[in-house]
Amino acid sequence: MYNLADDFIDTNVEKGYGEKAAFIDPERTLTYADLQQSSCQMANALKSLGLKQEDRVALLMLDTINWPIAFFGAVRAGVIPVAFNTLLVTEQYRYMLKDCRAKVLFVSAVLYDVVAPVLGEIASLENIIIVDGHIEELQSFDDLLGGQGSEFKTVETSPDEVAFWLYSSGSTGQPKGTKHIQTAMAFTADTYGKNVLGVRHEDVCFSAAKCFFAYGLGNAISFPMSVGATTILLPGRPTPQDVFQLLKQHKVSLYFGVPTLYAAMLADETCVSSPELENLRLCVSAGEALPKDVGEQWLTKFGVDIIDGIGSTEMLHIFLSNTPGEIRYGTSGREIDGYRLKLVDEAGQILGVGEIGELCVSGGSAAEGYWNQREKTRATFEGVWTRTGDKYTLDEDGYYHYCGRTDDMFKVSGIWVSPFEVESALIAHVQVLEAAVVAHEDEAELIKPKAFVVLKTGEGSLQLCKELQSHVKDSIGKWKYPRWIEFVEELPKTATGKIQRFKLRG
Repeated sequence: MYNLADDFIDTNVEKGYGEKAAFIDPERTLTYADLQQSSCQMANALKSLGLKQEDRVALLMLDTINWPIAFFGAVRAGVIPVAFNTLLVTEQYRYMLKDCRAKVLFVSAVLYDVVAPVLGEIASLENIIIVDGHIEELQSFDDLLGGQGSEFKTVETSPDEVAFWLYSSGSTGQPKGTKHIQTAMAFTADTYGKNVLGVRHEDVCFSAAKCFFAYGLGNAISFPMSVGATTILLPGRPTPQDVFQLLKQHKVSLYFGVPTLYAAMLADETCVSSPELENLRLCVSAGEALPKDVGEQWLTKFGVDIIDGIGSTEMLHIFLSNTPGEIRYGTSGREIDGYRLKLVDEAGQILGVGEIGELCVSGGSAAEGYWNQREKTRATFEGVWTRTGDKYTLDEDGYYHYCGRTDDMFKVSGIWVSPFEVESALIAHVQVLEAAVVAHEDEAELIKPKAFVVLKTGEGSLQLCKELQSHVKDSIGKWKYPRWIEFVEELPKTATGKIQRFKLRG
């Protein structure tokens, strides 16, 4: 039998880490002993509400110490927590609540108004609990836990039993409920947390990606808790200034960001190298591929490497990554121990060095499948292999080079063009903050690249457009340059920071 609450909480207390800070948010500190007690209270509370093993509860919660309490309390009780993205709209919450059939919704007080209009439509929903605040006539999280006992015998669960759900980002459609088993978090902690990051008990971790996101769940919970380390939580939006202040204030040693935030911090004049950052030993990037120029600028400015990698909701965390001491900026790194990778063509044939193909991965953190989406499950999970939907090439040294999402790739004059490669070339220009490239038809109905560009300062001009086109031609090849450049204030993105290129097509 195996229950991840025992593994990630009780084991740390048994090791003598009970008084060690597990989580720190702007208001409170939660030790491992506190988390053990509070998660037991949460488990008792769920039982008092009539929930049984395998019932589901929805977590629409900001990143405070109550997030791990609710998550692990549910797992301890054998109840399945379903993590909701906190940045969605009412219609999406309607869909997810109906889809997962949660019996209880835990919702941060500041998010209640967004979900409130649909709550009366959810037949499965029996209780609504308000977290980090109060809403008249609804029970608060503190009141719910306050009357519960601090001891609970963890429900016996099997290693292969579903422990929690994460909803996919839904960048091209409705989110998919992705079911993860009890041992998945420990697998990612062993393969990536310990083997790649070298996470240790003394580390202080901060993740700009939130806990509802697979990337953030590993960064903020799985990896630090696997060794009894400390995590800093930020409930609000991670602005460059707030993140930089947090890194200094808490002497963070492991910082997990996303490419757009790294670029924004580089462009912010208030983010400068400081002795207060001396504990920062490693930075991590995922969510989108990290442009080579961003990684090199960060290293020059702060003296700390960013290791870029790729993961997915379906695989729970990163399975392909650069590693300390073996970093090649502009690549996603190499296959990491515990996973197998392959590139395949449209017919499923394995491709060799230099050929563009879809990346497939095999490893112990793979999801069991999607909830109530049989066809999509069958299309993504093929035996031990999981299709990522990402196009890559492999070089002779075993490094993988990102080309783009399968749906984003296109050919110009019969030759594949990688949107990411063109975007990286544009971002290398001193005036460009962000860029997105899509396929666009010219007057002859031939496909050519079109770019949408966000500048660091100032406005676009015809002269700058020509300068950027020449810059791309000189950098990566004349046929790849964007025939059209549109200057915009921002790019459409998912809540997890991924550019929604499909919204720019047409």
